[in-house]
Amino acid sequence: MSGSEAAGAPGGEQRRDGQGGAAEQAADAAGRHDRIDHPPENREEASLLQEHREEALEHAGPAERVTDPSRYLLVADSVTAGYVPEVNILDGCTLTLGEGEVVGIIGPNGAGKSTLIKTIFGLLPVRGGTITLRGESIVRRSAHELVSSGVGYVPQTQNVFPSLTVEENLEMGVFLRPKIFQRRMSAVAELFPLLGERRKQKAGALSGGERQMVAMGRALMMEPSVLLLDEPTAGLSPIFQDEVFHRVREINATGVSVIMVEQNARRCLQVCDRGYVLDQGRNAYTGTGRELLDDPNVIELYLGTLAQTG
Repeated sequence: MSGSEAAGAPGGEQRRDGQGGAAEQAADAAGRHDRIDHPPENREEASLLQEHREEALEHAGPAERVTDPSRYLLVADSVTAGYVPEVNILDGCTLTLGEGEVVGIIGPNGAGKSTLIKTIFGLLPVRGGTITLRGESIVRRSAHELVSSGVGYVPQTQNVFPSLTVEENLEMGVFLRPKIFQRRMSAVAELFPLLGERRKQKAGALSGGERQMVAMGRALMMEPSVLLLDEPTAGLSPIFQDEVFHRVREINATGVSVIMVEQNARRCLQVCDRGYVLDQGRNAYTGTGRELLDDPNVIELYLGTLAQTG
């Protein structure tokens, strides 16, 4: 088994149709309008918007300065990373996470949001900068080592084993510590009652929203102090999107700090303590969720037209 599988990143495809799929398909009609990539009316408008974003990036202040990483639970400082040689997706990106925080990451498509999460979790090599957990570098740690260190990760897709039951999926979450399964199964089922009720059901028979709960539950099985969520509401109906955001807050209330990448930007900023707007792999704006929601530049450049009237 690979490190990512042990960490909770299986090879099944995210279900978008079949049983329970109709509600998720409604997201294309109803949920996507609140997302950050609200489409411009035409190419001219899109080009103008991109020019304004680039101008804003040029005038953006320096990224958050981290003088003492030990003050934070997790720090990604001036990180450079990418998928192919000599092509950087992240270009000096900085993020901090304090104990008990929910931090949201938003930005246009291709901004480097998911790349940052994958780099923190050791799925991509760090080409520049540092990443620390409780003041110690985790730059060269593998995914399974990070899981043992208290970092959980839920990928956007391929995040359940569809041929396994709910219970077996959760059991895979404690692959590194099988003796704690019963205790953690009880704790996760208390947080997600549906998982206890359907523990013997195949994960592939669940709806997309229910499968997302399985993926989040499995990541919690190892009692992480940090939970990394990569677009947890992608492809879900508005009802399930709200359910996911509610669960994120419940997870946080148990003492787990959360970093969440989201395309549903406005809703993300409503639930997070602090937020980061990434653009072209760089920090564009940083502030509390409320500050970013009220920032006229963030509204104009990143939240879409509905955010101005919502």
